[in-house]
Amino acid sequence: MLDILNALLVMGGLGIVFGVILSFADKVFAVPVDEKVALIRDNLAGANCGACGYPGCDGFAEAVAKGEAPITGCPPGGSKTVQALAEIMGVSATASEPKVARVLCQGANEIAGIRYEYSGVESCAAAVAFAGGPKLCQYSCVGLGDCVNVCKFDALTIENDLAVIDDKKCTACGMCVNVCPRHVIELVPRSATVAVRCRSSAKAREARAACTHACIGCKRCEKACAFDAIHVADGFATIDQEKCTQCEECIKVCPNNCITVS
Repeated sequence: MLDILNALLVMGGLGIVFGVILSFADKVFAVPVDEKVALIRDNLAGANCGACGYPGCDGFAEAVAKGEAPITGCPPGGSKTVQALAEIMGVSATASEPKVARVLCQGANEIAGIRYEYSGVESCAAAVAFAGGPKLCQYSCVGLGDCVNVCKFDALTIENDLAVIDDKKCTACGMCVNVCPRHVIELVPRSATVAVRCRSSAKAREARAACTHACIGCKRCEKACAFDAIHVADGFATIDQEKCTQCEECIKVCPNNCITVS
């Protein structure tokens, strides 16, 4: 019995000694924690989507605390996050106008022509690498869902081989923009309701043969705009959203209905 008690006393003593050593080491080698980082992290969207350009919300929070990243760098957080971060950092809040992703293509089934039946990997990038993709238009949405797979907010779906965005769920994180191999998705101000939904640089006859809703660069929209907000370049029309008044005159004259209003 005495041996057992001695063993217990020795073990208990060693436990106390090791505890003291660990406590001392914890204080000596402790890494200072910036309280701002924790506060900033708590006020981010928390999606870890990477839209800020950093490896997750923790990385972005640390960069903001160090003054290396702007307080407006979290698109999913919106104006609420900008305001909160401005108060934490002691700077003025200058939130930009909220944005939303737009698919600049209408090449769904029965609108865009098909060159061949694709049965490979369900990936837009893979399909484009294989003979340029299944659709006749080499500028169209491929419709195999790479954008859907990267969206953390369930804001994208594929309908009739065309990407469709739910404006209410979209946070403008930009992940879909970055992954699209055809670059048919872009971020625009939410107030920008008028859009040219075609980016085909093909000549008019080729563009029309590939898609019934293709922009053919006819410049009718350009002539109809009284605000100098729309111009044709590289074969298709683009809208200067800062000048556009959403008068919709361009929509009325477009022969192929490639300009729409959301």
